[in-house]
Amino acid sequence: MRWKRHPARQFPPNSKDSPVASKTWFITGTSRGFGREWAIAALDRGDRVAATARSTDSLSDLVQQYGDALLPLQLDVTDRDAVFAAVAQAVEHFGNLDIVVNNAGYGHFGTIEELTEAEARAQFDTNVFGVLCVTQAALPYLREQGSGHIIQVSSIGGISAFPNVGIYNGSKWAVEGFTQALAAEVEDFGIHVTLVEPAGYSTDWSGDSAKHSEQLSAYNPLREKAATLRATRQSAQGDPVATRAAILKVVDAAEPPLRIFFGDTPINVAKADYASRIETWEQWQPVSVEAQGTATDA
Repeated sequence: MRWKRHPARQFPPNSKDSPVASKTWFITGTSRGFGREWAIAALDRGDRVAATARSTDSLSDLVQQYGDALLPLQLDVTDRDAVFAAVAQAVEHFGNLDIVVNNAGYGHFGTIEELTEAEARAQFDTNVFGVLCVTQAALPYLREQGSGHIIQVSSIGGISAFPNVGIYNGSKWAVEGFTQALAAEVEDFGIHVTLVEPAGYSTDWSGDSAKHSEQLSAYNPLREKAATLRATRQSAQGDPVATRAAILKVVDAAEPPLRIFFGDTPINVAKADYASRIETWEQWQPVSVEAQGTATDA
């Protein structure tokens, strides 16, 4: 993936100058899962959507149903030049941009020892640099119009971590970190930023779209435990369709949250995880203080 800064672009009339009756969305990864559900939610209420997917064939039924309100764009988010071109095309087509949803991504299954360098880099290229590229491509337009909302799809795995998906956790933690910084950077431009952190949903995240490392037999007992836990969690998986109303509440809020869980289980995971961290930090605070040392005059 080539990494370069794109020159400033000329901006078309935006919603601040020419009010529109609906919001304009740019959503990545709309072939399935949350991306598709949220595109439908927006279109059903009369909004307009630039929907990206690796293959626009998956969007043909939506094009037939919603017509000109949907702009299908073929896009691989790891192609930085293509990302900037797609965002520019969406703005040129619809005239403005209100909501940017970074949904494209996948899960990679494998212990840390099992991962190849190529697998780890591919996970970050999509889940981190893809999100970063779309965000950077959209920001000049949002800054110029003085409004907008960026939605980053994270995960409960973005604030906690679980065996056999460590590199996925790492990618989501990276998105969480730079997005929190981003929110502070763009607040004065009138741009909102939200991290959506879903629990387990009956999407294809762990199905055909997932990738797997070659397994080492030493970790088979760990995988068996993980499979048992997954089976328990899958019995209480969320319904992706139910997130349609939820995402509309988030984007319509006057003061949207920086972080929001989707699903009823993440809050308990977060409370237990953070309580454990605080307990450990406090237990080792004397060593932390010792590590401070004593300042001496130069």
